[in-house]
Amino acid sequence: MPKIGLFYGSKRGDTADAAEKIKKSFDSIEKDLVTVFNIKKVEVTKLEEYDKLILGSSTWEEGDLQLHWKRAFPQMDSLDLNGKQVAVFGLGNQSEFSTTFQTAIGTLARKARERGAALVGLWPAEDYDFLESPAVEGDHFLGLALDNTNQYELTEDRIDIWVQQIAREFGIIEEVEAAAS
Repeated sequence: MPKIGLFYGSKRGDTADAAEKIKKSFDSIEKDLVTVFNIKKVEVTKLEEYDKLILGSSTWEEGDLQLHWKRAFPQMDSLDLNGKQVAVFGLGNQSEFSTTFQTAIGTLARKARERGAALVGLWPAEDYDFLESPAVEGDHFLGLALDNTNQYELTEDRIDIWVQQIAREFGIIEEVEAAAS
């Protein structure tokens, strides 16, 4: 069973909480699939150790990455992510920052693609109320969009649905079902 590296940056704890909820949701599929890392405490090159990655960041101010991701981001230019699958999640405020909502998702997703990764976990942009977002292509976010300020009550369900989605896209659910039969 392939292991998944989940790398997040968090200042106030919301992204860290979401990362733990994602891990817990994966644990309901198969224990110990996900190893969680705070990007503040690891080298960016650690991403290369995993074929399946989840990256998480909140969007700050008018579209910035979370501080620790912002510091680590330039180092991503040296990564080789060819053949890797990457899913991205982010936290943002769709009403207060309606034109930059979830910018961090777009920033991390595009960098992963640029470095050779295949994106998984695109998330429908419906059921949100924002003007525009650099994280949207077509009618989907480039990852899971969470808004704990305006839609906190939807966060856990969104995470559980998204984890099921990316577990299928990662090929994990099929492996678990095959091992059980």
